[in-house]
Amino acid sequence: MLKKLHIQNYAIIGELEIDFSGKLNIITGETGAGKSILIGALGLILGDRADTSVLLQSDKKCFVEGYFSFEGKKDIEIFLQENDLFGDDKELVLRREITASGKSRAFINDTPATLPQLKTLALLLVDLHQQFDSLELSESGFQREVLDALANNITALIDYQINWRKWLEAKKELAHLLNQKNQFNKEFDYHQFLFHELNNASFRENELEEIENELKMLSNSENIKTTLAQVYFDLKESERPVVNILKQLSNQLNLYASYHPGLNNIIGRLHSAQIELQDIAEETDNLNNAVNYDSHRIEWINERMSEGYKLLKKHGVKTTNELLAVQSSLEVKLKAVLHIDEAIALKEKETGILSEQVSKIAEEISAGRIKQSGPFAEKVNTLLKQVGMPNAILKVNIKETALNNFGKDDIEFLFDANKSNRFESLRKVASGGELSRLMLCIKSLVAESIDLQTLIFDEIDSGISGEAAKQVGIIMKALSSRRQVICITHQPQIAGKADAHFFVYKEIREDAIKTNIRLLSSDERITIIAQMLSGEKPTAAALQNAREMVMN
Repeated sequence: MLKKLHIQNYAIIGELEIDFSGKLNIITGETGAGKSILIGALGLILGDRADTSVLLQSDKKCFVEGYFSFEGKKDIEIFLQENDLFGDDKELVLRREITASGKSRAFINDTPATLPQLKTLALLLVDLHQQFDSLELSESGFQREVLDALANNITALIDYQINWRKWLEAKKELAHLLNQKNQFNKEFDYHQFLFHELNNASFRENELEEIENELKMLSNSENIKTTLAQVYFDLKESERPVVNILKQLSNQLNLYASYHPGLNNIIGRLHSAQIELQDIAEETDNLNNAVNYDSHRIEWINERMSEGYKLLKKHGVKTTNELLAVQSSLEVKLKAVLHIDEAIALKEKETGILSEQVSKIAEEISAGRIKQSGPFAEKVNTLLKQVGMPNAILKVNIKETALNNFGKDDIEFLFDANKSNRFESLRKVASGGELSRLMLCIKSLVAESIDLQTLIFDEIDSGISGEAAKQVGIIMKALSSRRQVICITHQPQIAGKADAHFFVYKEIREDAIKTNIRLLSSDERITIIAQMLSGEKPTAAALQNAREMVMN
């Protein structure tokens, strides 16, 4: 509920503050006095855009501040928690500031907020219906929302849309798998041939590199054996073997070891070298025995390398291990072909389950809409008679369509203004005044379901008078027993139903014309309503009529 509105330096408003009633608040005043300016200021804290043109004094800041009570509104509490916008548990303060430079700032509970945050919160607090907003009544989205509100479909719709998105995603994944399978089938035979070719070759890691080195060794085996034999001979079997020479040198120095401390170190090193060279000689001999020219092995290696190099070139790689990686990749692709049917079967099952869930929830939602459509139309038609449209008939047409984001229904409100039995869509046949009264009737019916604490109507009574205006006032009065209603009107019949009647007027202050507003007393209300009936100097009959309007 909007408790208080504080405006400063906006349009022709210097500064004013309004404390609203929790029931029916009526705002009246002469044309041009600034009634709609109040709605414009209120729109700022509800997220509307603005610029410096709204500044009364261009060198000063403009600000609009609204105080709302929201006790028990769980959706608002959740919004504030999710956005870290903490404040009083029972009161919410929305503020908008526009500086002289044109910079706009928004605040929620004195915490800086973005314009989207302000708009989102405003939708949870206020339903603002301005003079031309009745056009939304002809939109299918609004018509669907009306029936869903009456049918309490909100929770079911959330559940439906969650499953709907899952279903779309599952169908997308299934299509991808089927396309993948089709591609696999096209490439399967070729990949299988390549894999079998590599698999039959049975290369091990680093094989081609190793046998290439082995081939070099076998091709030079005679020279290697000759060299190894010569090394062994010089170390062990020549007339003066190197091993024996080192032994002799060690023995000679050993005779004088006691005469010089440094000789023991040299003797030890000569002995170590002798042992190392003896070991080298034996290993050289072993290698010599192991190296043998093998023409069959050379022939096999040449054939193996020829096969390997052909495959390397074929697959555009350079090493055995890269070739094995190609083989592994082909194996993965072939296994994927074998397993994709299983994946498709699982995805088809998942898609089917989701399809059944979506269809079931859509059926429940549709049943709720159909159940509410008849009683809703009857109640609206009853209210239309009250507001001066005795021949008007509203009919709700629901046709089944393909499943979409909102279920399976195409909903359209059809209208016959003159009992012609020719029903057309609202945008074709209803006038602006008819749409305004129709919107009031509908909002009075769904106000409880949409759980909005504040409903604001800006000149919704355009184009009506007399008994129709009186009935509009009665509907608003009934509506205000459950919700706060704020209404700008020119109709005395509606003004007479007010719980709080505010009067907007212009006055000259500081050599400038400015808008002001005041709450009228009971006597002032009678005078203002009488003036609305008969002019600036109301007659006694007008005063009596106004008194009856206020009393009734």
